[in-house]
Amino acid sequence: MSLNQKIFALSWPIILSNISVPLLGLVDTAVLGHLSSADYLAAVALGASLFSFLFWGFGFLRMGTTGVVAQAAGQQHWTQVIQLLQQGIVLALVVASLLLMAQSWLIELGLALLTDDQGLQQLAGQYAGVRIWAAPAVLINYVLLGWFLAQQNSRFSFYMLVLGNSVNIVLDLWFVLGLGWDVKGVALASLLADYLVLLVGGYLAWRHILCLQIDYPDKLRGQLRVSLGRFSDYQTLLKVNHQLLVRTWVLLFGMAFFTAQGARLGADVLAANAILLQMVMFVSYALDGLAHSAEALVGQSTGAKRIDELKAIVSRSLLLSLLAAGFFSVCYGLFGVSLASLMTDLPEVLLLVDQYLLWVVLIPIFAAASYLFDGVYIGLTRADVMRNTTVLATGLYLLVWYLSQGLGNQGLWFAFTLFALLRSLGLYWHYRWRLKFAE
Repeated sequence: MSLNQKIFALSWPIILSNISVPLLGLVDTAVLGHLSSADYLAAVALGASLFSFLFWGFGFLRMGTTGVVAQAAGQQHWTQVIQLLQQGIVLALVVASLLLMAQSWLIELGLALLTDDQGLQQLAGQYAGVRIWAAPAVLINYVLLGWFLAQQNSRFSFYMLVLGNSVNIVLDLWFVLGLGWDVKGVALASLLADYLVLLVGGYLAWRHILCLQIDYPDKLRGQLRVSLGRFSDYQTLLKVNHQLLVRTWVLLFGMAFFTAQGARLGADVLAANAILLQMVMFVSYALDGLAHSAEALVGQSTGAKRIDELKAIVSRSLLLSLLAAGFFSVCYGLFGVSLASLMTDLPEVLLLVDQYLLWVVLIPIFAAASYLFDGVYIGLTRADVMRNTTVLATGLYLLVWYLSQGLGNQGLWFAFTLFALLRSLGLYWHYRWRLKFAE
């Protein structure tokens, strides 16, 4: 199989499954955007921003799992592959338990930081009070997705995400439009879908383990039981994960900051920004398909010490990412307002979308390299590079926002677009420097 065929075979299920995630967000936006007030859409935008921070803030459970498992699989250490799955699930349950115990404080503080509008806080609080109970399922699903991707089993990830998001969309339509549950209906649909994905993912993982060729299964079970309770055996995961934790939280802070500043410009601006961000997220999830395939391919090439293959994978994947980003930019430039009109019929919101659409046209091209190199560095288990570039880019993003506050929402979008570009430039520069150093 040629390199192009290998990348495509691994990427297409991930791209399709990833697209189902922002598609769900688009459906949420469309359902709420056609209700009587922009407040419903604005409230769910705030709630979703909060849970992006609370849940995807622990996205290292997927990313960290992918890198270390891919390298173990590249060395054919199948016992370690299973051990890392167990350890990831234990970490996910610990984090989920902490989130549930602190839920009242986290929700109240988080929404207060995002907006000072009491009405929006109340609506977003209704969403958050339901959504928080999905924490165990969401975090374990991160581990399962990372574990499957690491072994180049993108079909199982595809089954999990497409099934879960399809069910979520159907429940969204039923709960909100059929039963009139507005923001609570959106949250409940997500909650039920997350637990369905967990059941399916657990079954697929059990099937996959049975297919692994492992000698001495009785001895292996004993080793795994001992390893599960021994803290020192978690060091491989924790070493990568604490760096990814900082990187992810800083990145999500940048996203949450954008939402919070938009909220201070009014509910209509917040609703328009929510629609435009859904378009940005659609691109990021689609391009993440190539990044996720790079995680697995780079990780296994690194584990097997095939450096020339690694370089070829990165070069080819970067080219494909830039071509795909250009395609999305052209589509948004031509059809962006028409797409937005599918998500809301509120004229004041659509007018604002048209004013700020240019930024959504630029972001795919500026951000494409950052998406791809996130995957590359996860495969290399060099999360420190991701952390450092994200922290630097965020600092400059905040500085530019501060200096451009007089431009209102245009200044906010300018700073956010620059943030995407800086991450791309930082990661690409370090990749080129690192390869020369390695040689």
